Amino acid sequence: MCKKSFILLIVVGLGTVFTACQDDDDFNPNNRNDSEDLSALPENIQYPSDNPYSLEKENLGKLLFWDPILSGKKDISCATCHHPDFAYADGIDFSKGVNGVGLGPGRANGERVQRNAPTILNTAFNGIDENGNYRPERAPMFWDLREFSLEEQALQPMLSKEEMRGDDISEAVIMDTVIRRLNNIAEYQTLFQAAFGSRQVTQDRILKAIATFERGLVANNSRFDQFMRGDNDALSNFEIEGMETFLDAGCADCHNGAMLSDFELHTLGVPNHRQVNDSGANGDFDFRTPTLRNIELTAPYMHNGVFRTLEDVVEFYEDVSDGRRNRVNNQINFNQ
Repeated sequence: MCKKSFILLIVVGLGTVFTACQDDDDFNPNNRNDSEDLSALPENIQYPSDNPYSLEKENLGKLLFWDPILSGKKDISCATCHHPDFAYADGIDFSKGVNGVGLGPGRANGERVQRNAPTILNTAFNGIDENGNYRPERAPMFWDLREFSLEEQALQPMLSKEEMRGDDISEAVIMDTVIRRLNNIAEYQTLFQAAFGSRQVTQDRILKAIATFERGLVANNSRFDQFMRGDNDALSNFEIEGMETFLDAGCADCHNGAMLSDFELHTLGVPNHRQVNDSGANGDFDFRTPTLRNIELTAPYMHNGVFRTLEDVVEFYEDVSDGRRNRVNNQINFNQ
């Protein structure tokens, strides 16, 4: 198989929204080979025992998610970098935080965040294993796995100077400031009453409400899910062949299970961004395996957005596997 055809088949197998390019009458859609490494997402969402679901809590979390009152200068919300128009990401290599104007690739100015904003779609299932088991209170978050659970994750952007806090309010008092602002709004007090049984606004309640909203942002009935649940007609023959090539090439060694991620740290040698030298979680240039769910909607790719297309990503992996190191981060010594 020529390199171009190989890359095309891999790319077709990556996303949950496939594009039928051709039919192969000789291909048997029931022959899934090692497709047991992949699976459909659960049809239901689990919630932590200390943060059970309620519609009132979800509605409060949605409002907080969209409200720039949570930021130091009241100029950016969670939705700025995780917007539905961009599959709950932002479509740029590095997000532009406080002091910015606009959304997505058209956002101007703003403090540059040091990593690419991943989508929050399906983060309810972060950490799910190949058997469909997961613990929402221990869901791995961020490119470096520094937090676990959506509740823990929700706090960090508000504390970050570049993302939401700005430089006018210190990290030590930003949450007290946000709580005071919310307490001064009667409508918010009513919403907290409905969600938690009292009008009291606390950091814990803010985070639980946002996490409840985010946990409900799922896309778990794609054609890929339907295929994995037994509908052989959900994907075209060419799409299935792309998935088989994806499996045969070993992509599922890391991109497996229902979320197409092992949620582990790996040192891949992704080239540095021209403006940011990021040494990863442990100083070894290691980063978490990203999900491939909705991948065709969330370019650019990798922790630093260095690859613009899926073809670029697959070519990088093929070059590395073939021993061609000219595109690899030259600060990594793979011979150690």
